Amino acid sequence: MSNFIELKNLTKFFFEKKRINVLKKINFKFRLGKIYALMGPSGSGKSTLLNLISLIDRPSSGFIKFEGKKIDFNLNIKNDQFRAKNIGIIYQQDNLLTDFNALENVYLANLSAGKNKDIAMENAEKILKTVGLSNRFEHYPTELSGGEKQRVSIARALINKPKIILADEPTGSLDKKTSEQIFNLLKNQIKSDRIIIFATHNRYFAKKSDCILEIVNGNIKSSNA
Repeated sequence: MSNFIELKNLTKFFFEKKRINVLKKINFKFRLGKIYALMGPSGSGKSTLLNLISLIDRPSSGFIKFEGKKIDFNLNIKNDQFRAKNIGIIYQQDNLLTDFNALENVYLANLSAGKNKDIAMENAEKILKTVGLSNRFEHYPTELSGGEKQRVSIARALINKPKIILADEPTGSLDKKTSEQIFNLLKNQIKSDRIIIFATHNRYFAKKSDCILEIVNGNIKSSNA
């Protein structure tokens, strides 16, 4: 299995009243076909690391490679295009557009990757059926349960057939039964040409991953790698 994502001496710090070092020279390689659990206490840098891998944020130093190619964080448009086509993101809070129904929330992601509206709508219908929401196309986020909204979020993340899925506490705001359903749905999306990285406080779910990564003092400790 190939190493699809490489983090090399990845560092991130912030300045408030003083410099705060969040991530300290992280080195790690993520392999295709694997699901990774990212653990650590609140404020340890889990979300920060996911934001760097998603190219939403840029590192203070160090670099990221995808398929052996170093990312230039100055190429914003190119990176936005790469993200739209290759990275699916699932948040703890669904981040759905409240003025758009489930179908629209999903097909808009396909439009951003260059599909025309008719194809995007057809793809959205298919993926929503896959996540069990064939009867919720016209429902708005306020008309959906927490679990249904996360299913829409997963559909939105999957519609462009990404090689990378990043999930930041995707079950954190859900009850136990719904959390298990959403986690199983997410885990079922792993394929030989895809990586899934999810941040969680839930060690029960983390143990179901191929590799647990714990952020301790700004560095990664891995198990089952």
